[in-house]
Amino acid sequence: MASPTSNLSPKLLLLSLLLGSFVVASVASGSGFQSQDEYLFGKIDMQLKLVPGNSAGTVTAYYLSSQGPTHDEIDFEFLGNLSGDPYILHTNVFSQGKGNREQQFYSGSTLLPISTHILFSGILSALCNFSVDGTPIREFKNSESIGVPYPKNQPMRIYSSLWNADDWATRGGLVKTDWSLAPFTASYRNFNANACVWSSGSSSCSSNSPSSTSTNDGWYSQELDSTSQERMKWVQKNYMIYNYCTDTKRFPQGLPLECTATTTS
Repeated sequence: MASPTSNLSPKLLLLSLLLGSFVVASVASGSGFQSQDEYLFGKIDMQLKLVPGNSAGTVTAYYLSSQGPTHDEIDFEFLGNLSGDPYILHTNVFSQGKGNREQQFYSGSTLLPISTHILFSGILSALCNFSVDGTPIREFKNSESIGVPYPKNQPMRIYSSLWNADDWATRGGLVKTDWSLAPFTASYRNFNANACVWSSGSSSCSSNSPSSTSTNDGWYSQELDSTSQERMKWVQKNYMIYNYCTDTKRFPQGLPLECTATTTS
């Protein structure tokens, strides 16, 4: 992904990223930002307005990540498409450097901001939840009891980038970026992190409750209720276009352990 070029402040009102405004010859060209703080558990919210029109070949990425070969990472990636076609939302979870947990969904309009929400908890509820426009679309639970690493020990920064990935992003790389349409612009606003800030080797949260001054700290022990579970299942039935947990051709020796897990630790 493109290297971040600026820091993200909790006071962010509006920030726009440009791709191809100056140099279009480099396939690695792009722009991005990162948060000033690192977080270990929390609820992260952001509104994104994606590249309008023909965005084929571009990727608007928004993710949490630690550093190093055994990093943890939680991904939202919006894969551009031709005008009139829906975006594809690509999600993934890395734990201790291992990813390959992709789930993809058809996404909505680029004309209005898309509200994204990442809940990553590991102290009381031990789950990672992805939501778009208030609707949960994916859940990754803690399955350490059966040997599946869970992203709970490495503080992560928030990153975002707009970059060229026309070797794979749109129809498997068949549709390339049309640089005559550059610059491509994605915008971000209403960033909010109700989370445990990691600084100097310690968390701002105690072992029992977050020390955030916000009163909206229900995320700390939050799990999806039955209504939210049903909404997530409906989205997955109607909008999911790829699920690694059903890809037996990709995993001929057996699906990943978490795909069949029924309990959490």
